[in-house]
Amino acid sequence: MKRFLIPLGIFIVLVGFLAVGLRLNPREVPSPLINKPAPPFTLPELTDPQRTFSQKDMLGKVWLLNVWASWCVSCREEHPVLVEFSKRNIVPVYGLNYKDDRKDALAWLARLGNPYTMSIMDRDGRIGIDYGVYGVPETYVIDKQGVIRYKQIGPVTPEILDAKIVPLVKKLQG
Repeated sequence: MKRFLIPLGIFIVLVGFLAVGLRLNPREVPSPLINKPAPPFTLPELTDPQRTFSQKDMLGKVWLLNVWASWCVSCREEHPVLVEFSKRNIVPVYGLNYKDDRKDALAWLARLGNPYTMSIMDRDGRIGIDYGVYGVPETYVIDKQGVIRYKQIGPVTPEILDAKIVPLVKKLQG
């Protein structure tokens, strides 16, 4: 009888872990970068590759970094939301064009609108790796000290903007 209790106990524990795991949102994967300084980078601007941009340029300001690509289907879904959001002038939105062809990226922005204060090119994806990018799109809220305070995996929606990003940005700006 006792030899059946041990496997039964292990089975019950595993079912418990499974039940908890199924309730988690896969888009809310905890990032080890939250509350840590944003990884350093210096990258060429998308519109003028002779000029560069660094996360240090934004010290003293709250900003969003949106990782996107012209080949990304989910980015197309998210893009109109970012275009409308940028018109509200709540916070500057910077784009990190990820593993993309410059001509394709420029044509995509020309066709669909440009919500970005500036876009920079991460052609080989090294900066994306430093930021722990799982896939595009991803969006980061970075505070005045250059610390990542929030990471959105997947498309930003109006609901996410209003419930999470805008309140956090306003708190950080205050």
